[in-house]
This record gives sequence, structure tokens and C-alpha cells, in this order.
Amino acid sequence: MSSKGLTFRGGIHPPHFKKQTEASPIEEAFLPKEVVIPLHQHIGAPCEPIVKVGDNVKVGQKIGDTKAFVSAPVHSSVSGIVTKIAKRNTPTGSKVTSIVIQVDGKQEISEEVQPKGDLENLKKDDILKIVKEAGLTGMGGAGFPTHVKLSPPEDKKIDILIINGAECEPYLTSDHRMMLEYPEKVVLGTKAIMKALGVENGVIGIEKNKPDAIKIMKEAVKSEENIKVAELQTKYPQGGEKSLIYAVTKREVPSGGLPMDVGAVVQNIGTVSALAEAITTGMPVIQRVVTITGSAVKEPKNLLVKIGTRFKDVVEQCGGYTDDLGKLINGGPMMGIAQYTDEVPVIKGTSGILILNKKDSEKPEPSNCIRCGKCVDICPSGLQPLMISKNSLLRKFDEAESYNAMDCIECGSCSFICPSKRPLVDAIRVAKQEIIAKRKKN
Repeated sequence: MSSKGLTFRGGIHPPHFKKQTEASPIEEAFLPKEVVIPLHQHIGAPCEPIVKVGDNVKVGQKIGDTKAFVSAPVHSSVSGIVTKIAKRNTPTGSKVTSIVIQVDGKQEISEEVQPKGDLENLKKDDILKIVKEAGLTGMGGAGFPTHVKLSPPEDKKIDILIINGAECEPYLTSDHRMMLEYPEKVVLGTKAIMKALGVENGVIGIEKNKPDAIKIMKEAVKSEENIKVAELQTKYPQGGEKSLIYAVTKREVPSGGLPMDVGAVVQNIGTVSALAEAITTGMPVIQRVVTITGSAVKEPKNLLVKIGTRFKDVVEQCGGYTDDLGKLINGGPMMGIAQYTDEVPVIKGTSGILILNKKDSEKPEPSNCIRCGKCVDICPSGLQPLMISKNSLLRKFDEAESYNAMDCIECGSCSFICPSKRPLVDAIRVAKQEIIAKRKKN
């Protein structure tokens, strides 16, 4: 390993902007008066409500479920009364059937919430059942149901589990703080997933700009023969699945392929910590650590927030907005989604709420492509963003597909590096949506 750390080909070095919150310990957020819990917070089939208006619900009670395999149940994060079941805005940009609960303040825990015992006594199927019943999804933002990831086909032999502690997205520090404050949860969750997959090799990848996290996690795994900490070069998007797999193993996921095609599974720090919580206390995913930061929030913080809490209520606990609010983003500046309202709820994939002032929100005026090739040099997926973008803008989506548009991870590196300030990733995103729509139609 070089002194700079393990890494991948391509990538960029955006400013970190992590100083605001990297030393801010996780605080428990105030209980809101009302929560709005979407029944679709993941990739896959939406849940159906299994409660009705007027029902009393308790903390950890299952309120939405489906028989579909690629899905994850949804639980109440509070105790209170169901007042509405209706479509509401979510941070993903879509309206989703949601359960509105008026909080009673008692926080009574559901009888369904029971500790699952020691990991040593749990079998593979027990762990998979816990994962599914806890409503566990990828909490780095992708939102893929975790039990699906942990159920690869028999012909896909998994031999390594990689835990993503890179947190390469600027501004965000929630995973960093979790490694510092809950290292035992990270280790327990990692061991549980290794057992579920039947793998002997676990690696926790952490960027070198988090030396305190590297030190604490190395100490936490020193008695674990099969779990190592890999020091990664500080580079974006180091935390992308394919980038991380290449950095740690030098295996290259093929075009159109999945991590399981090269014998790897990647999980996020938040996901393994939530699994540890589900095993030790029986509590499903009802809350998550969120970084609230940026140039237009008065008191940046890392908060443990109940799922369903409105962005507005979370920001209020951070002193509110400054006078020159320009943009509100679910996630970070590179891959996050801008919001037009702060009435949207925190969901399982909300790793951060980024609040920028007007100056930091200004979008540069794009000019003509000068064909410098910088976007090609830095693309972590080895694509030609200028060609995919060009064909997308001309609505030539078949041509865009021929340039492997579907391999784009939408990291935004190409738009960041472009000297002509062209919105490359926006055009590529449109192409991907059109390609997916065409495939579904066919």
C-alpha cells in the first residue's frame, strides 16, 4: 500500500468542507409533534399500509409491508395516533403514500421489539430474517434492500465483505462520527453480515483524512483475525461501490455487472450499525444519524433523527436558516438532490441535509464543450461523459446507451471538472431514465 493509501483510477479532489461538523458529537434530535413516514424509502416494490387512520402505534411497530422480495418493511419511529394515510412529497423528488402520525410523547416501545440474542447463536437464516424484518436498506443513500444484497445466487461465490467508511462526499460527517462513537456497533454488524454471507474476509475502508476513525477502528478490530482496516486515498468518489472494490481488491466489476460478479459485497457504516442495533435490542430502522451543515444554517450538527421528521423541524434544532438561504439538498453537494420545500421527511437514506447560501448555490453559465477530455480522464467508471451527454441532449438515447450510459454512477465528477461548466451528469441522468423506460416498454 502506498503512503497515500489505496485508491482507484480517475476521480477528483473537491474541497472537503467537513470542518463544520467533523468534531461535533452525535446529539439526539428533539421529538417532533408529527412524523410523515413514506411507505417507499428504498429501491424496489413499495410497501402497503398495515395500519389505518385512528390506530395507536408504538415505537418499532411495523406499519408497512409487502410480499415482494426486493423491498423492505417500514416501522413507526414514534408512538402516537395515525391521522392520515396519503401521498406526500419525499426527498427523492416523488410523491409517495405516507403514514402521518401525531406524536403522543410517550415513546412506548412495541412488543414486537425483542433482542435477538448473541451473534454466536444466530444462524445465517436467522441473520437474514433479522435484516429483512428490521427494514434494513443501504443507508449511504442508494437505499437497496440489504437482505437482497445478502442473498446472492448460488453460482456467485462471495469471498470478501467491504464496509464503506470512506464518506468521500463533501460536507458529510455522519459515518465518521459513528465510527468514532459506536465502533463496537460497526464491528458487530460487520461480523453479522460476514456470517450471513459465509465469508472469512472483512475490510473496513476509511479515507486517510479521518485518522482518528482509522485509529479507533483499528483498535476495535485488533482481536478480530478476519477483519482489517484499509487506509484509502482521500479522493472522490472513493466510496462508490465499484471504486471501493477496485481500491481494496484490484478487481474490476464488468460493465453492466454487480459487485457479486467479482465476489464482493459492499455495505455502509450506517447499515452495519443499524444491524447491530437490531440484533442487540431488536429495534428496527426507526432513526439515523444525519449531518446538518452548510453556509446557510446557523448551528451545523450531527443529529440522531427519527425517520419521518420534517427537514424544517431538524433545521430548527440547528438554530434555523441564515437570512440568505439559497439551496436545500438531501445528501451532499455531489450526489444529493435539491429540494423545493423543507416539508419533506428524513428517510432511511438521508445521510445529510445540506443548506447553502445564495452565493454557494449559484450555477455557472455553461459554454461550448472544448473537447479537452478531462471528463474522460477522471471518470471512475471509465466512460466518455462528453459523448453520452451530447447524445442525450440530441435525444439520441440509443447512441448514449452504446457509450455504456447505464454504467454511470452519477457521481458528478465530470460536471465538477469541466472547464466549460457543462451540466454533464444532468444530461446523462436523463439518458439513463429514457434507456430504463425503453427497456421496461420492451
